[in-house]
Amino acid sequence: MSRITDTLTAPQVARARMRAGGGFEAEASVTVTPVGLLAVGGMVGAMLLSTAAIVRAAYKRRGRSELPHPSSAPLPPALPAPRTDEA
Repeated sequence: MSRITDTLTAPQVARARMRAGGGFEAEASVTVTPVGLLAVGGMVGAMLLSTAAIVRAAYKRRGRSELPHPSSAPLPPALPAPRTDEA
């Protein structure tokens, strides 16, 4: 194999250990190759793009007349003017 292929398929390992108090202890590890990391990034990107499409489709299906327009929202009551009388 070439050096590039070896580099892209060499497994990378990450480990973490956590202790809290006297009774809780957790340990985790993950092994992934750079190619696998690129695949995970692609899947996350696809999920984010599909979420935007789902939200847009739900908005169109519900109908714009049912959704309040931001400019039609009632304004909050005005604050009273500060008192300027000096005693």
